[in-house]
Amino acid sequence: MNLAAGLTPAWQQILVFDEFRIGEVNRARDSRWCASGKVINAGIALHRLGGASRTIALAGGLPRGAIERELADLGVPARIVPSSATTRVCTTILDRSGGNLSMTELVENARPMGPGEYEEFLRAYTEEAADAKAAVLTGSLPAGTPARFYRELLERTAGKAVVDARGEELLLALELEPFLVKPNREELGRTVGRTIGSEGDLIDAAGELHRRGAWWCAISAGKDPLVVTSREGARYRLRPPRVPAANPIGCGDCLAAGIAWGLGEGRDVIDAVRLGMGAAAQNVQDLLPSRLDLPSVEALAREVEVERLG
Repeated sequence: MNLAAGLTPAWQQILVFDEFRIGEVNRARDSRWCASGKVINAGIALHRLGGASRTIALAGGLPRGAIERELADLGVPARIVPSSATTRVCTTILDRSGGNLSMTELVENARPMGPGEYEEFLRAYTEEAADAKAAVLTGSLPAGTPARFYRELLERTAGKAVVDARGEELLLALELEPFLVKPNREELGRTVGRTIGSEGDLIDAAGELHRRGAWWCAISAGKDPLVVTSREGARYRLRPPRVPAANPIGCGDCLAAGIAWGLGEGRDVIDAVRLGMGAAAQNVQDLLPSRLDLPSVEALAREVEVERLG
């Protein structure tokens, strides 16, 4: 079984405009609602890739019911830990003017958890993680959540963990030597406290994560090449396939889920990352996140160019 876990799902509105003008009345050409947030996107992706999977998240208020109904409709096995705080609602604005796609995100921060909910989530995770071959640990933390959250999840994770986090919560998690961490370029810079300019800067910053405990790092940069490094000194540059973009929401989550799914299937790290990049490449072509199809993902993964560095 593969597992996705996180505290900050969202009920997501997606609005598509032929042209979006700030400060004016704008009428959307298309609009959709869906369950989203990093943990939900990763959980749906794991399910769509196939095999046994489970998603565990924290949700409350009216969005909780909407999220649970959509996951049930999609057949995604999930355990939603109830929260007294109402789950956030986020909006994505897609502007297709001039034949180009631009995205604006209106993100609501997650509200603080109620008394005992942190401990309840850890108990639930302990039960769900017992049989997990691979786990995606992902998402921002609600205000007031201890920064040690991902470290505590790793203490309860027997399988290979893909940690998609940043900042102090990532640094504390590194003490338990996670198998793979997946910050993007910006998140990596914020975590190590410096600007990432060149590829050399990126590799040096990844080296700091390795010295702190990470076995592997996969540093993404949107449509630009992804860099993979290992604690033993291996370095790779992977170029994603070029595909038309409909909505970039969830691409990083599909990347993380694809990597975890590949690891759970026994693939080596580079093959697992290629699979994740194939998942991201399929995701960006769809309006709704994580609606993956394994044969299509595998075909796109074969288009990923791999170059060993140094």
